[in-house]
Amino acid sequence: MDDLFASPPPLATAGIRVGIGGWTFAPWRKNFYPDGLVQRRELEYASRQLTAIEINGTYYSAQKPATYASWRDQTPDGFVFSAKAPKRIMQSRSLVSTRAQVEDFVGGIAELGPKLGPLVWQFEAGRRVDADELDAFLALLPRDVDGRPLRHALEVRDPAAVDADFIELARRHQVATVFTDSTDYPSFADLTADFVYARLMRSQPIETGYPPKELTQWAERARAWSRGEDIADLPHVGEPAPAMPRRDVFVYFISSAKERNPAAAMELIRRL
Repeated sequence: MDDLFASPPPLATAGIRVGIGGWTFAPWRKNFYPDGLVQRRELEYASRQLTAIEINGTYYSAQKPATYASWRDQTPDGFVFSAKAPKRIMQSRSLVSTRAQVEDFVGGIAELGPKLGPLVWQFEAGRRVDADELDAFLALLPRDVDGRPLRHALEVRDPAAVDADFIELARRHQVATVFTDSTDYPSFADLTADFVYARLMRSQPIETGYPPKELTQWAERARAWSRGEDIADLPHVGEPAPAMPRRDVFVYFISSAKERNPAAAMELIRRL
């Protein structure tokens, strides 16, 4: 069984990281994880096939710092975790009063060390956020942890909240806005930070999750993003982003035909 871990893990190409949401999903034990692999080694295996994983469980419950440290130690050098911020913060009636909760969350997840990637602050559909309150909330988010820069991505699922002013607010705070190709949530590719965060949510029950032609197109788009380019053929809300020499890119295959997301991610890595 240890032969499964002998091959070197994939490397992020041109600052582009590709992964999935979580690593515990029963159908993956039939089409992603090797037969006989014990569940406690699934993260160890997944992190050697992908270059990033988005932790969704942090939205629902806090983890102990020792748990984050364990995840850090099970994964190879260069691997990165993103993580969704806790529901208790995102659904708070007063975002500006959550500073202590934000600091508690960040202080714990900092145990991931250099493997800590962007934190995702997701407002569910129907959650209306006043622009001034959002401005104040983004201002209180910490910009570094243990001497390392900390990145933030903002996902707003209320279509009425996404306008040119929202884009400018995110740019002022250097917070990325999440791009999704979903037909259920706002889909816009405005660039607002020094990195891009994409959640691809239209996988299909086919071998590679996404059709090969679409994966080729996403590889081309990811490379363009990494070169600092904006992508005109994707939907936009505000003015074009200022030019940058490069951007880091995070692409996650999430939801939909979830059983095929690891295949889609690995195929995109191969094409990159």
